[in-house]
Amino acid sequence: MMKLLAGPCVIESEENILKIAGELKKYHEDESIDFYFKASFDKANRTSLESFRGLGIDEGLRILQKVKDEFGYKVVTDVHESTQVAQVAEVVDMLQIPAFLCRQTDLLVACAQTDKEINIKKGQFLSADAMKYPLLKVLQTRGCNEATYENAAKHGVYLCERGNSFGYGNLVVDMRNLVIMRNYAPVIFDATHSVQMPTAQDGKTGGDSSMVPYLASAAAAVGVDGFFFETHFDPSIALSDGPNMVKLDQLNDLIEKIKKIQAI
Repeated sequence: MMKLLAGPCVIESEENILKIAGELKKYHEDESIDFYFKASFDKANRTSLESFRGLGIDEGLRILQKVKDEFGYKVVTDVHESTQVAQVAEVVDMLQIPAFLCRQTDLLVACAQTDKEINIKKGQFLSADAMKYPLLKVLQTRGCNEATYENAAKHGVYLCERGNSFGYGNLVVDMRNLVIMRNYAPVIFDATHSVQMPTAQDGKTGGDSSMVPYLASAAAAVGVDGFFFETHFDPSIALSDGPNMVKLDQLNDLIEKIKKIQAI
């Protein structure tokens, strides 16, 4: 069964979240998909102070709980500090470690001390092989001393590929990373963050969402356990990561294409 993490980058408003969540219902009802609704209550790594960060932890978690209550979805969101983990774990089903924070020991350990699934995003600055060390911090906290696919799957821990820094203001995805990391854990491919162009637009993050279907198709051909797509009804007005997002009305064709590649 394919894991699918999908939703907007950040919680912009309750109205927008519920609108987007409603459009994703087909994936929750699809028996071939293990669906998680994704949205961040805070984007703590925005480039500037003027950038929209979100609605904060209390209001954000209230809205995510409403999504769970109204739609029955499982939910995933980012945590940036170890002090956030206990509160967030009361609502979400999966805790996500942002790429820039994947080596933060206190954050990893705090997440591991919960009973939640954990998605560790690979730092843009790390090799695929180096991701076994953040993974081990989580597994060892949960009483397991060997980073293997089977052990990570048993403990609900995933590694997430989202590209590596390539020169300045660009990312590139080395498809070998998917194979290497899958030696240690189930792998989720983050197709939308992989097309980011950090600080490329006068200090704001740019990107090229037209490349998302090609990278996702390639990852499906290599073999991964799940996909992460940020999506919005109108990426042009999204308050964070709009240039990278897939429009809601285009996501279904992409998911169907991925399924066909996986079947082959």
